[in-house]
Amino acid sequence: MKVTRRLIKVFFIAPFNIMIVLPGLILWFSRQTGFLASLNWHFDLFWGILGAGLISVGIVIAWSCVSLFADYGDGTPAPWDPPKRLVVSGMYRHVRNPLVEGVFCILLGESLLLGSFALFLWFLFFVSINLAYTPLIEEPELIRRFGQSFRSYMQNVPRWLPRRNPWESHT
Repeated sequence: MKVTRRLIKVFFIAPFNIMIVLPGLILWFSRQTGFLASLNWHFDLFWGILGAGLISVGIVIAWSCVSLFADYGDGTPAPWDPPKRLVVSGMYRHVRNPLVEGVFCILLGESLLLGSFALFLWFLFFVSINLAYTPLIEEPELIRRFGQSFRSYMQNVPRWLPRRNPWESHT
């Protein structure tokens, strides 16, 4: 895996802000944690473990996807340094947006681990934005850049729910 300054720059501009800075600011300004405890749930340990597990899974997914962009796509997930080649390997053979799904896991995990309703709302907002952004902006841009290769990929690999068997590209 190529760890370069451009990957580090991408990490600190987008994911770091989405997954750490904004949640930190949300917690700071809302001064609200312990949402689950406030509902008198007696499963705080369960939710904490589930949250930590989701964060761990999300980090592995996100790092794996960013690595694939660097290793196979000769680029990054950032709009100013997009991959030069379509990445259809690893998790991308099962689902079209594993990187975003990894971030979903991290954000949901943070809200559960910290028991914060405000962070849960941030997670829902982020999911909503991506549900609109992906088909309206991202995918048309990928069709423009990669043409028939991406169209074929779209027809065979689901956007959000992973397919069981990995897709084999015939290009």
